[in-house]
Amino acid sequence: MKDAEDRVQALRVLTKRAFEEQPTADAAFDAFGLVADECGLTLAEANDVIAGFALDATRWTPNTEADMLRYCYHVAGAVGIMMARIMGVHPDDGETLDRACDLGLAFQMANIARDIVEDAEADRCYLPQKWLEEMGWQQGEHALPENRFRLASLMPRLIALMEKHEAAAKLGARKLRFRQRWAVLSAARIYGAIGRKVLNRGQLAWDTRTRVSAPEKTWHMVAAFFEAVRNRPPPPAEPITWSRHDFKPLAGWWRPPLVLANRQ
Repeated sequence: MKDAEDRVQALRVLTKRAFEEQPTADAAFDAFGLVADECGLTLAEANDVIAGFALDATRWTPNTEADMLRYCYHVAGAVGIMMARIMGVHPDDGETLDRACDLGLAFQMANIARDIVEDAEADRCYLPQKWLEEMGWQQGEHALPENRFRLASLMPRLIALMEKHEAAAKLGARKLRFRQRWAVLSAARIYGAIGRKVLNRGQLAWDTRTRVSAPEKTWHMVAAFFEAVRNRPPPPAEPITWSRHDFKPLAGWWRPPLVLANRQ
């Protein structure tokens, strides 16, 4: 774990140097510094993403659904915000940045659903501990073969949450340029399909890795093309009452991850 924490600290140092336009001796970070300067990215935005690496380095596990969403914010929602900024979204366009965050949240929940057993084999779990306790499971028991049927019963809950943020994210694509909107809608459809496949496969969802085939991806891209041309996404099933700020934890939360695990 110490090696992982050292690598996270190295990320922080190199990222800070990149933002200060200092040489990092790493082409990727030097290039990132140029992109950050050109697009107006902030060090705070980058540190939000690094906080996700820090959580993974400590093998942190969410206690509540809110904790899971905060984790999703760090590892994916914050990435969505930075991508929107790179696409030219103004920092004052809070609504579009909120929806970019929603896209990342939806992507990550699809990943969590798909990788539950694979994560458990690596001694990781991103489902809320409260959900597992409701099923009467200790940490790690959720992924045992004999529990797969009951594990599948949690997927409607997770995928409904994914779809809630997926629907909200599509509203944010309205303000993007056509090619950007097409790319975002294509990705939303493909990741959404992963989550829905996990749901539909039931207890068999983790026998083999759930994938979207190349023909299916092509179909989703074609469908997204026409969605992008029409540019009239349907409203979500429920009113949007949240923003990206609801998923951002208090400053310093990432440094002692156990603080979040102990919050109710």
